[in-house]
Amino acid sequence: MDVGQLAKQLNINFKDQSIIQQAFTHSSYVNEHRNTVVTDNERLEFLGDAVLELGVSQYLFRENKEMPEGEMTKLRASIVCEPSLMNFATELNFGEYLLLGKGEEQTGGRQRPAILADVFEAFLGALYLDQGFNEALNFLEVHVFPKISTGAFSHAMDYKSQLQELIQQSKNQSIEYKIVEEKGPSHNREFVSQAIIKGNVAGEGTGKTKKEAEQRAAKYALDHF
Repeated sequence: MDVGQLAKQLNINFKDQSIIQQAFTHSSYVNEHRNTVVTDNERLEFLGDAVLELGVSQYLFRENKEMPEGEMTKLRASIVCEPSLMNFATELNFGEYLLLGKGEEQTGGRQRPAILADVFEAFLGALYLDQGFNEALNFLEVHVFPKISTGAFSHAMDYKSQLQELIQQSKNQSIEYKIVEEKGPSHNREFVSQAIIKGNVAGEGTGKTKKEAEQRAAKYALDHF
């Protein structure tokens, strides 16, 4: 499929059409077309990896003013890892636009996690070169950052499991979570959860989802246990 069509769907107007074509060109395709001037996406992937890491780091620093460095590092790792990047690429149908060699095509390369993760980074690298960091950041604001804010990566900061392990060390202790308040309009809901240990409120947290609120309540309890 034509990558120009993809760019149009994403509302991005690439000045250099060859660079977006390169972003979707796998090395297996280049190996089978040695007589043509075609470049694979590996160098763009290298660049896009740095763009992604900086963009995500900047977002986490801005949006989580109380989060320590170690926790930001852990959360960032879960966002920029291969499974997450594969999911981003899949949601954007990047696999349909890949140029693959015949062998890679026949063995399911369009669905291969590593290839999809790489093309997502290569696309970011191409966007950065063509239009600068701010445009790459705008792309992340639309397609990546909302997932962070809704708690899609909260499993990386699993405070509930940490708290569970801690209280299991003490006999006759149990923990439950209770949503005590819902506030805001339906499109921008906030939930307030309490972590209750032996009938006492050990922590309270607010989040965009119930799970996020529970995680924050657990974190408060851990911090003050």
